[in-house]
Amino acid sequence: MNGPFRLSELAPALSARLIGGSCDVLGVSTDTRNICTGDLFIALRGEHFDAHDFITQAVADGAVAVVVEHEVDINVPQLVVSNTRMALGNIAAYNRERFSGSMFAVTGSSGKTTVKEMLASINRLRGPTLATQGNLNNDIGVPLTLLRLSAGDRYGVIEMGASGAHEISYSTHLTKPDVAILNNAFGAHLEGFGSLRGVVQAKAEIFEGLSENGTAVVNLDDPHADIWLGMLQQQPVMTFSTINSDATVFASDICLQPNGCYAFCLNYQGQQYPLSLAVMGRHNVGNALAAAAAVFADGCQPEVVVQGLSQFQGVAGRMRPIQLDKSTLIIDDSYNANPDAVKAAVDALSELEGDKVLVLGDMGELGAGAEEKHREVGEFAATRPIDLLLSCGTLSEATYDGFIAAGGKQARHFNDKAELLNYLQQLPKRKRCLLVKGSRSAGMDQIVTGLTKTGSTDGGSH
Repeated sequence: MNGPFRLSELAPALSARLIGGSCDVLGVSTDTRNICTGDLFIALRGEHFDAHDFITQAVADGAVAVVVEHEVDINVPQLVVSNTRMALGNIAAYNRERFSGSMFAVTGSSGKTTVKEMLASINRLRGPTLATQGNLNNDIGVPLTLLRLSAGDRYGVIEMGASGAHEISYSTHLTKPDVAILNNAFGAHLEGFGSLRGVVQAKAEIFEGLSENGTAVVNLDDPHADIWLGMLQQQPVMTFSTINSDATVFASDICLQPNGCYAFCLNYQGQQYPLSLAVMGRHNVGNALAAAAAVFADGCQPEVVVQGLSQFQGVAGRMRPIQLDKSTLIIDDSYNANPDAVKAAVDALSELEGDKVLVLGDMGELGAGAEEKHREVGEFAATRPIDLLLSCGTLSEATYDGFIAAGGKQARHFNDKAELLNYLQQLPKRKRCLLVKGSRSAGMDQIVTGLTKTGSTDGGSH
């Protein structure tokens, strides 16, 4: 935090009533489990909780003041506001205003966490960088990230997600990015958006909060690029593409390396910069271009971009290669899933050597057409050289059905992960690539953990 903050300074910014005198606060917390001495505790309310019930505990653990929605009987200063969730955002915006470095924001239906980490990898070569931890990208996570900005930081990288319209608008107005990236828009999680059009519009909200003369970064490969560019006639724009040389930043000479990762030439301002990625999947070429375009907009030197992208090692649960033994490679893509992301992962698996085993769990938040979308994924997989499809979960039975109906080679469906894991552990040794993917709610990371604990797909023996 760019603090300490004086309560008497915060009160006007929050339209709050200050009770009990002023004091300095050194940090902000919304969770009694991680309060530090000197913190300001914000008592949030949720559908199933009310942190006002834990104020006494917060003070006992070191909070020196609290933000509440009604006056409470406590022996520390309190700021009384109408809505503590909005107060959290206002304090975050107050801290952001004190930050004089470059601020980046990224959203999209897929790839946003990878792009965020690629941006952080580049910017850390330039100076102290704060980036969103994990996927703390909602109306609570974004403010908490902004509150971690300190006087020593030169770069901020904020990931923004949403479960409905107006959420990204809220986050971007708090963040005021100097560069905002819209990576893509898929029919990934339609619940809360109503339609693909709703997703397209919601993702574009990220541009609403751009700082004065801030730059928008748009993916020309996305079918909705023209819609977004039409909204951005008053702002500087950078574009990127894996196929279109009219983009500001584009890739050429894309080639698959023996390790399953891609090398390509990064093209910018008439110059070519060769680089090799250390993460799998052709779609990560596009993610790398998004990060490159963003930092180019901020004046970064190409050599730094190439170094930052080349040394990026990936994100756990996202196309992360794990060499289980001499014959078996696991591709851990278990962090999340939507139909387009699954198809991209299947294409990546298809390019690898050895038997190709596709292990899929359910995809969540797809709305009324969820079963049909699972079937379509199975049909798609059947058009690729997949040797074995293993599906697990209620909805994924439709994936199995689609794969078989479309002429897939071999498939099995499992009702629970324990059965699936046992089957995988009994597979005979041979050169094999296993891609494991599903939504977070499907818990497919448990399959990866189970396999890596035994260290083999051959009954656990070595």
